[in-house]
Amino acid sequence: MSLFLVNRYLGEEGNGSVSKESRSQALLAKLQQKAKEKQRQSLTEQTQHPSEERTEQQNAKTKRKADKDDSQEPKHHKKRRSEVVPSIALDSDGQDDEPVHEEKKNKTAAKEKRKKKKDQSGSSVKGLSDSTPVTGRDGQEDTGGGGGEEEKTGTENITLKQTTGKTSAPTGYTVLGGFENKPVQKVHRVLPQWLAQPDMIHRDIKSNLVPISDIPELSALLVNKLQNNGIQHLFPVQAEVIPAILESAQQGLLIGRGGYKPRDICVSAPTGSGKTLAFVIPVIQVLMERVVCEVRALAVLPTKELAQQVCKVFASHAEGTALRVVMLAGQRSFAAEQASLSEHRGGMRRSLADIVVATPGRLVDHINKNSGLSLEHLRFLIIDEADRMIDSMHQSWLSLVVKAVYRSGSGAEALSIFRRTEPACVTAASLSPPQMPLQKLLFSATLTQNPEKLQQLGLHQPRLFSSIHSHSSTISSSKGNTTAAAPTQKQSCFNFPQGLTEYYVPCTLSKKPLLILHFILRMKLSPILCFTNSRETAHRLYLLVQLFGEIQAAEFSSRLSPAERKKTLKEFEQGKIQLLISTDAASRGIDIDGVKCVVNYDAPQYIRTYIHRIGRTARAGKTGLAFTFLLGVQEKNFLQMVVEAGSPGIQKQIVKPENLKGMEARYEQTLQELANVIKDEKAK
Repeated sequence: MSLFLVNRYLGEEGNGSVSKESRSQALLAKLQQKAKEKQRQSLTEQTQHPSEERTEQQNAKTKRKADKDDSQEPKHHKKRRSEVVPSIALDSDGQDDEPVHEEKKNKTAAKEKRKKKKDQSGSSVKGLSDSTPVTGRDGQEDTGGGGGEEEKTGTENITLKQTTGKTSAPTGYTVLGGFENKPVQKVHRVLPQWLAQPDMIHRDIKSNLVPISDIPELSALLVNKLQNNGIQHLFPVQAEVIPAILESAQQGLLIGRGGYKPRDICVSAPTGSGKTLAFVIPVIQVLMERVVCEVRALAVLPTKELAQQVCKVFASHAEGTALRVVMLAGQRSFAAEQASLSEHRGGMRRSLADIVVATPGRLVDHINKNSGLSLEHLRFLIIDEADRMIDSMHQSWLSLVVKAVYRSGSGAEALSIFRRTEPACVTAASLSPPQMPLQKLLFSATLTQNPEKLQQLGLHQPRLFSSIHSHSSTISSSKGNTTAAAPTQKQSCFNFPQGLTEYYVPCTLSKKPLLILHFILRMKLSPILCFTNSRETAHRLYLLVQLFGEIQAAEFSSRLSPAERKKTLKEFEQGKIQLLISTDAASRGIDIDGVKCVVNYDAPQYIRTYIHRIGRTARAGKTGLAFTFLLGVQEKNFLQMVVEAGSPGIQKQIVKPENLKGMEARYEQTLQELANVIKDEKAK
C-alpha cells in the first residue's frame, strides 16, 4: 500500500520496471527542490520585514519549549499524523534490505539540512510539512528522539500565523459576516393625486362663515327658505361643496357637462360642520326642475336614527316644492313602505318618490323583492358616514344598486333615448348618444385614505374636499439639514371639533360608576351623554344609577324598539333626562341639541369610534367637554392613539378619593341591590 502511494505521488504507474532505489531518490530530489524554493521565499520576506523576523524567532523559541513539554505524549502525535497522512515506508516483509538502509541515510541527510534552514530563517518549510512524512521500517516516525518533528510542528504554526497576519482577507473566497449597517431609506406613502392634493376647507367655523348672498348658484326659493329657517350664513364646508355639486348639473338632469359624466365628490369634515345640509340643498335645487316623478336621489345611511334625521332635513327643505321624500329604514312595515314608493295606474307603474333615504339592509330587501323601487332614473347616490358604509360592503348593497341603475341597458328600452349602460372606458362611441350620469357623493368625518377601500366604491375621477391639512413640504432633522419629501399625509390624522376640550380621568374599574355620579351630583355636569362598549354594560349602569336615585337617567341601545329610542332622544333633547347611557348606536351622525358633555365610560378601542363619540358635542361651532375614563393599563395606548390622530391636546383630570368617600356607603348598598335585580331579570 505504501509503495502504491509513493507511485501516486510521483505520478508513475504501478509497474515493476522501475527499481525501488530510483523511486526513493526521485522522491527525495523532489522534496529537496521544494525546500529550496521555500527557503528562497522566506529569505525574501526577511529582507522586506526584518523587525517581524526577530519577533517571529522569539515566538519560535517559545513555541519549541512548549512543544518539548508536550512531547511527553508522543503517542497522540503519532496517532494524529498517521490518521492525516499515509505512510510511505516499505513493508517490513521486504526481501531487499539494502535500499532501505540507503533510504535511511538519505532521510538523515535531508533532516540535517532542514535543521540548518530552521536555524537560519526561523521558519519551517511548509511545503515539506505538507508533504508525506517519512516513517521508519516499523511503521513509526523516524524522529530522532522526537524533538525534530515537534520543532517542525511548532514552526509550521508560526508560518501559518505569519501568513494570516499579512493578508487581511483571502482572495477568491466569499467572506461570511461583517455586514455593515446600511441606513434603510424610509418608504413614503404615495397617494393618488386627488387624495394627496384635496380642496382645502377651513376648520374654524365661526371665523369663516359665508353669507348666503355670496353663493350666486343658489336659487331664490331656497335662499328664502333658508332665511325663514333662521340660516343667514353657510359653514365653510357648505360654501365649498354646494357650488361644486350644482356645477356638475348645469346642463340639467339628463346630461353631464359637455356630454361627460360629472366627477364624484368626497367630503371629509369634522362632526357638526354642516355636511348634511351640504348635500341636501344642491340635490333639492337640481331636482326641482324635474317633470316626471322618479327616484333620482338615494341617500344611504348606517343607522335608523341617522336615516330618520336626514329624512327630516330633506322633508323640511323640500316643503313647498313638488318633491316627495320617502324613508326605508324599517320604521314601518314592509307593505307600508312599498305602498309609499309606487302605485299602479292604468296598467303602468308610477313612482311616488323623488328622494329615498334608506339603511342598507332595508334597501337590499326592497331591491331583491321587486317592491316597486325603480332606480333606473337615479341621478345622485349619497353615501353618508362613508367609512362605516364601506365596512358594511359585505351586504353587497352597492353592487345591487348599480345593477338596478343600469338595468334598462339590456331590456326592451335599450334602444330608447333614456337607455343607460354601465360606464367603462371613455370613448367617442360611449359618449354618443349621451346618457343620464350617476354621481356619487360621499360624506364622513373620518373618511379613509386607503385607496384599496375607496376602490370598492367605483368612484369616477373623484374630487376630495377636506379640512385636514397636508403634512408634506419638507422634513427637518435635528442636525439642521432639510430634505424634500414626496407629498404625504399622516395616515391617522382626523378632524377634531374646534370648540372641544378633551380630558382623561385615571380610575379603577370599581370606581367608574362613582365617577359618573360625582360628575352629575357634585360637578353639576348635565346633560351627559355616556358611551359604553356593550349594551350589557349600558343596561347595568342604567340600573345602578336608577337604584342610587337623585338622577334622571335613560338607556339607548338595541334593547329598545325604534319607537322607544325615538321617544328617549326627544326627552333628552328637551332636558328631561340628565344622563343618557348609550352604546355606539348614538355615536354616528345623530345631532342632539344641548349635549354639553360626553363621557366615555368605556374607553373606545378605535380612534374612529372616539372621534364620532366626542363629535356629539361641540357641534356647529359651539363648545363642549369630553371625558374618558381610563384604567392604568389603558392609558399609554389610548393617549398615543389620540395624539397620533391629530388631537389638539388631551388634559389629565384627577378626581381625589376624598371627593368620593361621601357616596361610597350608599354606593356599596346599591351594588347589593343591583345584584338582586340582575338575578331576577335572568330568572325571567
